[in-house]
Amino acid sequence: MPAEADALGALGARLGFRFLDAALLEQALTHSSYANEHPGASDNGALAFLGDAVLGLVVGEHLWRLHPGATEGTLTPERAALVSGVNLARWAADVGLGSVLRVGRGEGRTGGREKESVLATAFEAVLAVIYLEGGLEAARRTVAALAVW
Repeated sequence: MPAEADALGALGARLGFRFLDAALLEQALTHSSYANEHPGASDNGALAFLGDAVLGLVVGEHLWRLHPGATEGTLTPERAALVSGVNLARWAADVGLGSVLRVGRGEGRTGGREKESVLATAFEAVLAVIYLEGGLEAARRTVAALAVW
């Protein structure tokens, strides 16, 4: 466990955030394939749902401030590009999220830790934990540090 704790601490350092609830972070890093193989483990789906909403708010607010007077038709595609699975997977890879993900044996054998959908979902789940523990400002800082506006 100490090596795992070190890895999670290093993840926090790369994100610029000190996680408080190890169990909540562990859930954020747990793919459904792992949870299916380990009864009692919770997957990151519900946290990803929340993280998606937080991400949409943070990115939408930033774009609205960055482009005052822009129309919805201008802002929507820009937001969609920023919150795309490809982009989220890149952010997740940039902070080494794949190395700390808990995936099932089959998912691990097929490269699940590098799959776009797995990384994007995990990033959203981790962002939800940052939001829950540090509030909206912490989520804003995390996204701002990764985004290329």
